[in-house]
Amino acid sequence: MLEVNHLVKRYGKHPAVSELNFTAERGEILGLLGPNGAGKSTTMNMLAGYIAPTAGEIKIDGIDLLKNPSKAKEKIGYMPEIPPLYPDMTVKEQLMFVAELRHVPKHKRTECVDRVMRQCGVLDVSQRLIKNLSKGYRQRVGFAQAVLGDPDIIILDEPTAGLDPRQIREMREMILDLKPDHLVILSSHILTEIEEVCDHVLIISNGTLVLSDTTEHLLDEHQESLEDVFLELTEQEIEEAPEDHDITDDDEEEEA
Repeated sequence: MLEVNHLVKRYGKHPAVSELNFTAERGEILGLLGPNGAGKSTTMNMLAGYIAPTAGEIKIDGIDLLKNPSKAKEKIGYMPEIPPLYPDMTVKEQLMFVAELRHVPKHKRTECVDRVMRQCGVLDVSQRLIKNLSKGYRQRVGFAQAVLGDPDIIILDEPTAGLDPRQIREMREMILDLKPDHLVILSSHILTEIEEVCDHVLIISNGTLVLSDTTEHLLDEHQESLEDVFLELTEQEIEEAPEDHDITDDDEEEEA
């Protein structure tokens, strides 16, 4: 379903992502891990079609994201760490607007939006202004935007950031509900979340893929927690990194 081949992104002389290769299929939840500045946000933005790679290709069901972006993006739903929401819109107005952008047929929009609001637990706040929502509800609306129109691939960048334990559990359940019919790609700093939710883990350090494995095999093979494996791999990469390789996610966003 998703093929990533020799993906590279440079900002000037800084290689933010170097020769990234992986494949993923429907029915998988793929966890993308890495320390700050590792290239996670850049990778997520490239997969979502928000920024273009310097080199390499991304194919979705054989459709090249760079050569045919409109068709490929129809298959992608993306939730950035801070979802783009209009504060003076109601929840329903926001989602109706997104449904129009995603070319949901006009006669189906209300039904589609109502279904997604029920799915994401925001139906009871549908007439509330975005600016008056709690952090948890704003994240839910961001999640609803990503799944609106039922795209095949759902990309979630730090979907549990800033949530309390109850909200994290609710978000986890919504993510797991997507698994049977979708490919879900998510990043998180909460490694226990990745252990509990993801089938496969990619660890990126200094823009380079240092590990790709199933969560089950990774934990069995190393007899350690995912946190221990992550720290061991990324600390080694950081120690070996050249000085001019120091780029942060903030740098990436500014130069993008």
